[in-house]
Amino acid sequence: MDKTSVIFGNKIDKKTVKQAEKSKRNYLKKYGDDSKANYQIGFEPIPTLDFIDTSKMVFKPQAEALDPKKSLIVGNIRMGFGHYRISIAIASCAKALGYKPYWLDLASFDATGSKMIREQNDMYSLASRISQKSKLFNHFVWEPLNSEGFKKISYNAKDQKNSELLVPIFNSIPKDTPYVATHVWPSQAAVHAGMTNVVNAIPDNWPMGLHLSEGAIHAVQTPFAYLGYKMLNGFDKKPLKGIPEDQLKMVGHYVDHELICNLEEDNRLRIERAKNGKPMRFLLTVGGAGAGFDMFLAMVKHLLPYVKENKATLFINFGDHKDVYEKLCSKIKLDNVTTFFNEYEKLKDFVKSIRSEEPSGIYAIYNSDIFQAVYSTNLLMPESDWLVTKPSELAYYPIPKIFMRHIGGHEVYGGVHAQEFGDGTWECPETDSINQMLDRVLTDKEILCHMADQINALKEQGYYNGGYECVKLAVGK
Repeated sequence: MDKTSVIFGNKIDKKTVKQAEKSKRNYLKKYGDDSKANYQIGFEPIPTLDFIDTSKMVFKPQAEALDPKKSLIVGNIRMGFGHYRISIAIASCAKALGYKPYWLDLASFDATGSKMIREQNDMYSLASRISQKSKLFNHFVWEPLNSEGFKKISYNAKDQKNSELLVPIFNSIPKDTPYVATHVWPSQAAVHAGMTNVVNAIPDNWPMGLHLSEGAIHAVQTPFAYLGYKMLNGFDKKPLKGIPEDQLKMVGHYVDHELICNLEEDNRLRIERAKNGKPMRFLLTVGGAGAGFDMFLAMVKHLLPYVKENKATLFINFGDHKDVYEKLCSKIKLDNVTTFFNEYEKLKDFVKSIRSEEPSGIYAIYNSDIFQAVYSTNLLMPESDWLVTKPSELAYYPIPKIFMRHIGGHEVYGGVHAQEFGDGTWECPETDSINQMLDRVLTDKEILCHMADQINALKEQGYYNGGYECVKLAVGK
């Protein structure tokens, strides 16, 4: 199934096609040809996600059966935390709509395509961290690549060819099983493998050729992304044929059912705390690549006097990067710190307690388990007043947000969108600007109250229903 030489009716030049074919050959030479392998898929529980009954798909000696009419596969990879977080949201919505969610991480197998993904992910994570240390690398390489390099339709040709390496993993999966991909490679792989009900849940607000997966329904979260993909605007120097209407749907934000169902009460408590002068609760997140340390250091240092005066409480999720916590402690002295290090059940009990009790000080969270590392932020979101994050996948979540500097130019328009729709601030790219924003929201509580009211209004409009809508598209409803 050739998806490389012609993409949505747009012919790709021969040089690009040859480069794509060479890339695939190089991976085959490096990791071996497993196209004839007889991989069989079975299932294992994911304890952290037991509340949504999600099973992980793994290789087993014999294939285990699933019912396509009652199941939904979430195809994903770990690249930072973002794609895992969106995957959990889709699985949560699938469970809420009555389907059994299955977790298919294509990077997790001992297969040629999986090794290809892991190599590319390692390079992406390394470059992301370097971009935060080298202004020259960030300016001349990382920013242009993420905003313009990945945007070109020619970039999609190479990914389409490489994603053919993932087809053997789908050997024993029923082709008509509803399938939502939260990264383009799992979407392309499923289409190449002959899956017939594929939704490509595009994570960013900046349209890019990187995210194209012809043969799938492309789901986008915003009007800006819809028009960009409809016209493939800026994907080439010349005008292009765009994505047909039957393969492009604007669905809203991908958000977990658990974060939506009680949202009005969460916002009522936020407003109540603000009006009663309670300590403002800040949730700070360290991403899966562990980048952005200098800004974290500056923010925590700036907030320490507020913490000591009981005007602010800090929840810091270090994810699976304990080294970032240790580095932070080596730079500044932290008093009154409560740690939850690989104590996920204890953290869950703590989160329940602060629904009615008032926490104080600093709370540091770390989990070596990837699912716990990601979901700790979800646990704390309903109980926090502000989420401080870069404008990545978390830019679309229903909580008042303060945006740090982006990491990768593709994230910029996530912050712009949240600012325009009123559930987040503008991006604060420097330590001075982020600290000024922190000062302002701490002294002017009306900002939080206004944003909480806006989030309620957006929920009423179905603004956060994208997870449900992706599931509905995949199951044909």
